[in-house]
This record gives sequence, structure tokens and C-alpha cells, in this order.
Amino acid sequence: NAFIKYLDEEQLDLKQETDTLMEIPTYEEDENREADQNNQQSFNLTDNEETESTSTTDEETDPENRDQRIPSFGYLSRFRLHKRIHKKGKPFACKECTKSFSKITYIKSHMRTHTGEKPFSCKECDQSFRQIAHLNSHMRTHTGDKPFSCKECDQSFTRMYSLKRHMRTHTEEKPFSCQGCDKSFSQNNSLKAHMRTHTGEKPFSCNACDRSFTNVSNLKSHMRTHTGEKPFSCKECDKSFSHICALKTHMRTHTGEKPFSCIECDTCFSRISNLKRHMRTHTGEKPFSCKECDASFSHRSSLKTHMRTHTGEKPFPCKECDTTFSCLSHLKTHMRIHTGEKTHTGEKPFPCKKCDKSFGHISNLKTHMRTHSGEKPFSCKECDKCFSRTSILKTHMETHTGEKPFNCKECDKSFSRTSNLKTHMRTHTGEKPFPCKECDKSFSRASNLKTHMRTHTGEKPFSCKECDNCFSRIFSLKTHMRTHTREACI
Repeated sequence: NAFIKYLDEEQLDLKQETDTLMEIPTYEEDENREADQNNQQSFNLTDNEETESTSTTDEETDPENRDQRIPSFGYLSRFRLHKRIHKKGKPFACKECTKSFSKITYIKSHMRTHTGEKPFSCKECDQSFRQIAHLNSHMRTHTGDKPFSCKECDQSFTRMYSLKRHMRTHTEEKPFSCQGCDKSFSQNNSLKAHMRTHTGEKPFSCNACDRSFTNVSNLKSHMRTHTGEKPFSCKECDKSFSHICALKTHMRTHTGEKPFSCIECDTCFSRISNLKRHMRTHTGEKPFSCKECDASFSHRSSLKTHMRTHTGEKPFPCKECDTTFSCLSHLKTHMRIHTGEKTHTGEKPFPCKKCDKSFGHISNLKTHMRTHSGEKPFSCKECDKCFSRTSILKTHMETHTGEKPFNCKECDKSFSRTSNLKTHMRTHTGEKPFPCKECDKSFSRASNLKTHMRTHTGEKPFSCKECDNCFSRIFSLKTHMRTHTREACI
């Protein structure tokens, strides 16, 4: 019914334009067009006048009366034809289909839909049309004339039914309803495209690949991935995009707009996809699972990085040396060795809620939280041991393989990891790259610097379970523990 309503609206608009162009003499064309635009005004006759208007009399056939002007309708003859629409008088029937018409000019125009005749040609291009009204509407694409203006905004249109469709954006009218669900649409073609989500129909196929689409606009957008066309340019910078939605998202980098806010916290995002990813930090959802082990991840990128632990792939090489890395962040950290950039800025924005420690990266906080939860998700396939970090698991695996492929060129020692070899090499070179900021001491290992810093801070993290003594070093605790075992022996 909605579709029929849409066709009736369009046909009525075309009838109005056809009447204006075919029935009114050319020398009064402008005057009558103005009358057509005001045809919403009511013109009511008495019962006697209405009865007289539907019958043919000598007065009506008289040329003088026939040319009588009627407000809002022009000539009396045009008014009588208009009355047939209300009385549903359609004496002119089509022999090819079941349609009937109130005017012989309408049936003549309709017959061209059966014959395919298009007698009205455009002088500007090679297009032809079945109706003069269609040609006139088409000519506005050449002249730029847009006579139908919206009273709510400053937009204008070349056709009346285009204006009517536009008005639904103001009235929020959605006359085209889906019978499969409760959705409604303001335009019939939107309903047609929506119906394909129910039927699964994808009639628009790409000639370059095997993909198909439910509507032609999606196909056109897809074709830009093959042609490389980027017609949507940013006015603030020189970037261009293949889709208008991508440009709109990009513009938020200039405006700072972040319309997508988290209902759990105050964080806002410029993209809906970023908000969806963020929500997983609240829900704990991890939809991306590893097929090789039981690990799951909240982000697809995290799964891709994890898969390299199984494949051994290290696609990020260092341009300064031969070292390769499985993820880009590890390469960036490594590059600071060559550039001399400080590894840490001192900022630690991620605090632990269980203790007073803070971390510079969210990944470090997550790893730290396992010390509180006791979670050890990385298990050894050779034995029953589990570990909280993958790096610890890798180190443990070397106890099974016994492999030590990294040899020292200065002595006969070998190491299972290249980092251990680098640390060992400092015993030959005397290099001590970890200086203390409180005094003038330097150390060859970061762990030694951490231990030394406790002499300045007074921190003693290693406590005895037998008494109240605490120590800054683990081996000091071990030495102390012997005093308890010795007492037990005595």
C-alpha cells in the first residue's frame, strides 16, 4: 500500500505538470503555473453548482463560457476535469491493462508505457521521455532551475515529489513500513534495500571480485577499493577518503568531537568502534580466541600478536641491527637503545587497586594483577608448571631443550637468550649503562640498579615469615633464614 501511495503521489505531480504544459495556452503559461502552485487553496461550490458542473450544457459548450476563469483552476474546463478525480470518473480505459483515466491525454501518455514510445527528446543530450512533464523536469538538470522550495530550510528541488520526500525529514513521516519487522522508512527505495536484509538478496555484483551488495550505493563505495578513487577531501588538511563516513570520522580529529561516551566511566571516543573495544574492559569480554591454546583476547590485534608466539613470526626488524620483533611496540622500545631516548618518562598513569604500585603501560598493570589473583595462564607443555608471564615460560622451556645458541666470543660461555648474552658482554667491556640518580654509582644490570635504589629509599620488600625482620635483598633474607633453621636444628 505504501508503494502504491508513493506511485500515486508521483503520478499526481506529473499530472499537474502535464496539465499546466499541455492544456493551458502558451501565452498564459506563466500565469497558470502560478495558479498551479497555489492549488492547495480550497474552492467549494454549492450542490447546485456542483451538479451543473458535471453535466454538459449549452452554456458550457459556448466558447465564451468555456473560457470562463475559475480561481485556482484557470479555465472552467480544467475545473470540470479536476472534479472527475473526486468523483472517480475515469471513462478512458486502457486495453492493455486494467487502468482507467479521467482524461484522454492521460491515457495517451499511459499507452506509451506499453509501446515504449518516447516522443519528447532533450536538445541538450540524447535522452528521450514518454511525457512532456518528464522532459521539462529533466531540462532543469541542464538549466539548474529548482522551482520547488522547502519552507522549513533553504533547500530547493527540481521536482515536486522530490520536495515531498524531503519534507519527511522535517515531519519525520515514515509511510513505508516493513512487514517483516517494525522498521519504517521515509522513502520507498530505502524500504526496498531494507527488505533485502530479510531475503538475503544481493543483486549488485562487483565485476572485479566476487562480492555482492544489497544496494547500488554500497557497490559504488566498494568499487573505490579497486579504483583507488578518494573523492571526499578534507578542507583542513590534504587527506582524502573513499567514503563520506570516513571523512566525517576524520573531521573529528580537527574538531576534537567525541560523540561516543562510555556509560560506565567518563571516557569519550570519536569512533563507535573504539567505544565498543573500550567496553570490553568493563565487561571482561574476550571474543577473540586462539586456536592453538586456550588464550582469549579482547582485541583482534592482540590475538594476531599472540599468534606469533606459536608461528615464531617476527615481522618487525630493526634497521640498525639484526634484531627482529613479534610486535611493533617491542621494536619501538628497542629503538631507544640506538637513539638514546629515555625508556621511561617517569609517568605511571595506571595504578594498581590492590597495592600502591603504578605502571607506565596498561599491559604491565595487567601482568602485575596476576600476582594478586594468582592467575598463571601460560602453561608448559613438557611439565605441569604454569607461569604468569610468557617471557618466564620461554625461559623455563630452555630447561627442557637445553639449547644455548648465543655464544660469547670472548669466553666459552653460551646463553639461551640474546639478552643474557648482551648482559654478560658487559663483564668484558666494563659497560655500566644504568646509573643511579641519587649517587655516582652505575651498574651493568637494571636489576642491580633496582636493588641499589633500596639503599636510598629504605624499601625492604623481602620479609621473614618467622619473625618481623625485613630485607632489601633476597639473598639477605635467605642468609637470615638460616638463623631459624639453625635454631631448629639445635
